[in-house]
Amino acid sequence: MKKFIESLSNVWKIEELKNRILMTLGLLLVYRFGAHVTLPGIDATQLNSLAGQTENGLGSILDMFTGGAFSKASVFALGIMPYISASIVVQLMGIAIPYLQKLQSDGESGRKKINQITRWLTIVITLVQGPTYIYNLYRTLPGSAFLLGFNSFEFLFSSVIILVTGTIFAMWLGEKITDKGIGNGISLLIMVGILARFPQAFIQEFTTRVTNNNGGPMLLVIEIIIWLLVIIACVLLTMAIRKIPVQYARRTASGDFEQDMLGGNRQWIPLKLNAAGVMPIIFAQAIMFIPAAVAGLSKSDTSQSIVGAFSNMFGFWYNFVFATLIVVFTFFYTAITVPTNKMSDDLKRSGGFIPGVRPGAETSDFLDKVMSLITFPGSLFLALIAVFPAIVVSLMDVQQSWAMFFGGTSLIIMVGVAIDTIQQINSYLLNKHYDGLMKSGKNRKAVA
Repeated sequence: MKKFIESLSNVWKIEELKNRILMTLGLLLVYRFGAHVTLPGIDATQLNSLAGQTENGLGSILDMFTGGAFSKASVFALGIMPYISASIVVQLMGIAIPYLQKLQSDGESGRKKINQITRWLTIVITLVQGPTYIYNLYRTLPGSAFLLGFNSFEFLFSSVIILVTGTIFAMWLGEKITDKGIGNGISLLIMVGILARFPQAFIQEFTTRVTNNNGGPMLLVIEIIIWLLVIIACVLLTMAIRKIPVQYARRTASGDFEQDMLGGNRQWIPLKLNAAGVMPIIFAQAIMFIPAAVAGLSKSDTSQSIVGAFSNMFGFWYNFVFATLIVVFTFFYTAITVPTNKMSDDLKRSGGFIPGVRPGAETSDFLDKVMSLITFPGSLFLALIAVFPAIVVSLMDVQQSWAMFFGGTSLIIMVGVAIDTIQQINSYLLNKHYDGLMKSGKNRKAVA
């Protein structure tokens, strides 16, 4: 603990790192401030019905990822999610569109063009989601909440423009954090939005358990212990890798004689247990909205049963289908994001090989086989974490808002972003010859 505190104090000794952290905190503060600015033309005192809509179900997820801006009819009500959707679409389109494939292989210039395409697609998606959000306000809020008049064109037009601008500004904040701050800016905005609901969720659970005497403080302590164990499990899932040993041929020349020295430099290819990250959960979550939407078009008893089953995020059938989709999408997303053929070609060009495996096609097949073997348990573990909130609600009668922090997209995002940010801080400390946050040992004096 002492060494960890010393490492934290070393952070402020590095001027560049200190400035980056302060820049990050300042921009995050701006984002959180914007989440509390209500759209012009709406009476902020009459948003209770909108807040009630986001207490459970899909609304709670949307409100969580926007840091409560969705339920406050904020200028950041759509948050950064349109940008995330655009990024996913561009990434998937890169599989089938040759132009995007060429951009992906063009290095930095191609990356800039892809980012530009993603930004324009973000605006298009926001222009679609903006009117949809305003329509939801018309259905949810009383007419007196609209100061410019119910169904006013002036309110509709100005609100859509403001929502689009808010998303673009949030996207700009994320990019500035990435460039001038510390960590991935877009991911940090999402994490901060999720954490914004944590105090309220914990207070509600504390009130239910202790004040209302529903289980008592002992059960609350047990919940906290389980929550910490789940966080540890998420860290292990995020950090776990399978090391594939690689050897490089080392050549020595003596006059006209050249000899291959096999067993020269030895390195590793790290294959992640969960190479797909949180994307399978996001894909599966998007698919889970479809059955209820389609069944809702019919008024038959069967259709209404489907609507009921797929509208309950904590029900058995919802989570069974949800977990199955996560396993499927984990294999799918891993297959398109881990290019084993390219890894094999790069290894062959650099003079490396996997002991016991021939370079070329056999190496590619070997890597693909290993990825399949480690992806299966990784996908099951990911699916278990994703449905764990439903498990704790069913077995321990946990408040739904508090249960959302026991797993699912929110917890995996928080753990992944926290690890990535700590690793970046750690690299700054090590480069300046300090002990890192993730490394123990004797302190080393900074190089002047």
